[in-house]
Amino acid sequence: MLRSMLLADPAIDAVHRSAGATEGLASHPGPASSTFSFSPGLIDRLACLDVAMAFTSYQAGMLYMLGSQSGHGAQLHQAVVDKPMGLAVGDDGALVMAGDTAITRYRNALRPNQRVGDVFDACFMPRQTWLTGALDAHDVGIDAAGRILFVNTAFNCIATLSPVHSFAEVWRPRFISALVDEDRCHLNGLAMDRGAPVAVTACSRSDTIDGWRDRRSGGGVVIDVASGEIICAGLSMPHSPRAHQGLLWLLNSGTGELGFIAENERFEPAAFCPGFVRGLTFQGNLAFVGLSKPRYRRFEGLPLDRRLQDADSDPWCGIQVIDLENGACVDWFRIDGPVTEIYDVALIPGHRCPMSVSPGSPDAGRLVTIADQSNA
Repeated sequence: MLRSMLLADPAIDAVHRSAGATEGLASHPGPASSTFSFSPGLIDRLACLDVAMAFTSYQAGMLYMLGSQSGHGAQLHQAVVDKPMGLAVGDDGALVMAGDTAITRYRNALRPNQRVGDVFDACFMPRQTWLTGALDAHDVGIDAAGRILFVNTAFNCIATLSPVHSFAEVWRPRFISALVDEDRCHLNGLAMDRGAPVAVTACSRSDTIDGWRDRRSGGGVVIDVASGEIICAGLSMPHSPRAHQGLLWLLNSGTGELGFIAENERFEPAAFCPGFVRGLTFQGNLAFVGLSKPRYRRFEGLPLDRRLQDADSDPWCGIQVIDLENGACVDWFRIDGPVTEIYDVALIPGHRCPMSVSPGSPDAGRLVTIADQSNA
């Protein structure tokens, strides 16, 4: 039962279809606004796959959900969140997100026949929040036992939640000599497979505070969690390792490439995307890749600069859908304006048009649902 419905939400903007690329204007605080555009086939593709797309921008402080509803066109929902980072979708349909000082588990509070505003077929409510403090958490995962794991970048380790403390260490690279609040190697990415962590990415093997910044161009590594061995090196700021179809995929962010680790422990590029790639998920033979505009004052001099010059292209912010068979971009979503960075991308199965509610917002207090008595 819903006690009240969200009939109007200023953070919701409908994006309507037009010829060619589809565009719509979404408001953001301040004098400037961001324009969202997408390829004509993207929304139909999501509907055919029976998924919606979620993505985060810590720069904008937004959790976005993109979907569509018959009669309403494409819908982009935005929820304000403190520094949203990694996303993980559990087998139970829960959405877990790493934030500025907390890890939050969202659950869909709607039943199959319920809608919010006659549009949204899922409403992800922040039902559990664990205050961790400022750990600069990046990727997040859920293991076979339902335990939440996350990359604790500030302390250079994989961590899990603690009922008492900010975190409990689960694993760290061999080259990190101490558990200290020093971002030494910029551990960032986490690959899960069959409910277990299998690999991580780091921007370097540095064991001194902020040492990774001097190794951005070619110091990046992929580490096997079980053995602790480095299984791929020479990368440029790698992110988002993901196990898919028997391969370990990742994004070589500093070169703008999606690829996988070949048998010879070398990175094998599969596609080039015009941006600082970060955020990756799969559906069948399709890869959904997040792109950001490089922060040149911090990340200038990366190989991506040359790749963009050679391609006579400017970097852009958004998501590209890549066909793994040929490396071609078959659909895309683009953001122009003040929002220039995306961190993670996830697909929400079984829902065409989801929304989420900001923790601590008035909407979080107004939307009250009651569990089935049979499940009480």
